[in-house]
Amino acid sequence: MAKSLTQQDKAAATKKPTPRSAKPNGQWKIDGTEPLNDNERFKLEDNGLNVRERIENEYSKEGFDSIPADDLRGRMRWWGMYTQRKQGIDGGRTAKLSPEELEDHYFMLRVRIDGGQLTTEQVRVIGEISQEFARDTADITDRQNIQLHWVQIEDAPEIWRRLEAVGLSTTEACGDVPRVILGSPVAGVDADELIDPTVYIEEIKEKFIGDPDLSNLPRKFKTAITGNPSHDVVHEINDISLVAVNHPELGVGFSFWVGGGLSTNPKLAENVGVFVKPEQVTDVWLGTIKIFRDYGYRRLRNRARMKFLINDWGVEKFREVLENEYLGYSLADGIEMPAPTKSGDHVGVFAQKDGKNFVGLNPTVGRISGTTLVKLAELAEAAGSKRVRTTPYQKILVLDVPDQEIDALLEGIEELGLTANPSIFRRNTIACTGIEYCKLAIVDTKKTAIDAIDQLEKRLEDVKEELPQQFNVFINGCPNACARTQTADIGLKGQIITTDEGEQVPGFQVHLGGTLADYLNAGSGNVGKTVRGLKVASADLVDYLERVLRKYLDTRSTEEETFAVWAQSADEELLV
Repeated sequence: MAKSLTQQDKAAATKKPTPRSAKPNGQWKIDGTEPLNDNERFKLEDNGLNVRERIENEYSKEGFDSIPADDLRGRMRWWGMYTQRKQGIDGGRTAKLSPEELEDHYFMLRVRIDGGQLTTEQVRVIGEISQEFARDTADITDRQNIQLHWVQIEDAPEIWRRLEAVGLSTTEACGDVPRVILGSPVAGVDADELIDPTVYIEEIKEKFIGDPDLSNLPRKFKTAITGNPSHDVVHEINDISLVAVNHPELGVGFSFWVGGGLSTNPKLAENVGVFVKPEQVTDVWLGTIKIFRDYGYRRLRNRARMKFLINDWGVEKFREVLENEYLGYSLADGIEMPAPTKSGDHVGVFAQKDGKNFVGLNPTVGRISGTTLVKLAELAEAAGSKRVRTTPYQKILVLDVPDQEIDALLEGIEELGLTANPSIFRRNTIACTGIEYCKLAIVDTKKTAIDAIDQLEKRLEDVKEELPQQFNVFINGCPNACARTQTADIGLKGQIITTDEGEQVPGFQVHLGGTLADYLNAGSGNVGKTVRGLKVASADLVDYLERVLRKYLDTRSTEEETFAVWAQSADEELLV
């Protein structure tokens, strides 16, 4: 018996272990559609688009408490509705409380504005809805939408009726769906534009937004399309981006980028290396979103974005699958995309190609109000304009202003708290919603940003002429990077930090030297770096920003050296 056991032991020792089968990633074309988590379950049980009928016929009549959890914290997002944070809950409790404890009986409502294109009538309607149903709140987001707060479920049907009467909607403004399509705010009017992409944005919106066949994606899918050489749609951080180029043989078309995204695992988009003809835009968009639907990872929510698939596949395989399985034809090889030649935020007064002007206005960190929107619509119309645009930088533009109306418009907008000539701090600071309304946030963002801007304008008055043309501060209330933290000169990621005295207070981890394509950084995108241990309490933020800016001015190699270039190479003692 002993001998037999020894032989068995030897055999077992030399036998190669049977490889464990890898867990399925929930890729529909490979693993099937069986749900592997709770989010996938509720999406398969009932399409998120179907919740609209229940909101109108049941919940709006029976009240907040009648809404079941799968609809309240899941499907209602398909119609632009998130429960907002209960007031008075500090950031230290964000991760400790249940959704039921964190949420108030009110909603954030996101109005979808594809391409940022609005009429003055639409602006007025949004403003009136804000005044009547949302306590006069309105924030312009860095994805060209407008968000309202304090919305009650009882008012949702009437809000939708008013929005849809003027051609607006909240359809798929949130959720695991094709989100709003970013577009150049100066499409159709800018003299330097290579091509007006509005027709393609409208075609995609009309054909596919609200299509049940595309309303159950692994997670959100972000699109950007621009024909402007300023690259004004932050193309590096979208799931799919099309940026106009002029091919020496094929004429004007688009460079094609995929797999960008930030959050806790930042990744800049990759150039697929193809040239997309204008007539191919909708095909390419549809093929790409279907690849995401069919091959995207669904098992783990934190890996369910397009960027993880592209990271594993590479753009060569992506192109092969797109052409062979979804398009049925080959795309032409692409060309190198030229660097942008001017700023893409469009703030200021600029001539249009038709002889009129567009006026780019700066609402500080996107914070505005319904009252301001109504008055802005009136001012625009008095100046002869019927068109307004929002931007991916939380700005708002008035188009089609004749020369003789510029001065009156500028005077009027200053009285509204807007400006076409902001300081670099007011112009280049972005802030997410923050703890004021967001259930994920840990710190305040909007008020913190506004206070910092006011103080920096005063403290750095003595070096105002030395400050760089472009310097941005992006402030985020949590690690999710809605305010593009990792792509800022100084990005601030909200968290609870421990002071030297051992006290836990709201503060930020600091990211330094991030960039996206712009005319000062030669079109290069770069994720900012962090310095070990560099965290700043909210109360000390302005001191830190002033200190590091003065160090930059004192030690930069040339006056042309940007802050981002300086920060990426500066000794760490200069950055703290």
